[in-house]
Amino acid sequence: MKEFDSISYFPDDSINESNNGYAGLKNLYDEEKLEKLKYHYKEILSLLGEDPEREGLLKTPERIGKAMQFLTHGYLVKPEEILRSAMFQVDYKQMVVVKDIEIYSTCEHHLLPFFGKAHVGYIPRNYIVGLSKIARVVDAFARRLQVQERMTTQIKEVIQETLNPLGVGVVIEAQHTCMSMRGIQKQNSVTTTSDFYGAFLRKETREEFMHLIGTKLH
Repeated sequence: MKEFDSISYFPDDSINESNNGYAGLKNLYDEEKLEKLKYHYKEILSLLGEDPEREGLLKTPERIGKAMQFLTHGYLVKPEEILRSAMFQVDYKQMVVVKDIEIYSTCEHHLLPFFGKAHVGYIPRNYIVGLSKIARVVDAFARRLQVQERMTTQIKEVIQETLNPLGVGVVIEAQHTCMSMRGIQKQNSVTTTSDFYGAFLRKETREEFMHLIGTKLH
């Protein structure tokens, strides 16, 4: 599967906004890998006691293979290139916050989903970035096998290293189905993680950020 650059990564938002999100998906699936995934998922179905040849399961290995390639397409994306594709020199030194970014990721420990919202803030030094690029960066890291703690830091670090801002703050709130569907089976627990850099290490800046992401302005 080829690696996406910042231009070919879902060009013109086609995957998000047209044809119910299916436009451009053909570029996402590596046929050779898909055949291998189909083989192994068919074996898994058999090991679970199912008959992979029955009507309802005939196409299931292919569907799972495609689903897993979609759910992990973040490996094909360079988050720093997403940011560099829309950097603008602007004399602005106040906080920029993009909050309530939906995340859908896959826990690397059990291959079960976790989902929630990410809140990202930064204070520009020399550059601002297109707002949609922040959400794309979040998605690039979410669409991998992940743990929430690492993903929080990865988002912070790529913004820090690419934009060189005065500060960055990232907070993620998520529900993990590995806790609600199995194991402890607590359906309403929410995990919150955070990571801060630069000006956000100051108490007053961090408090402003937490206030902004917790305030409903609409």
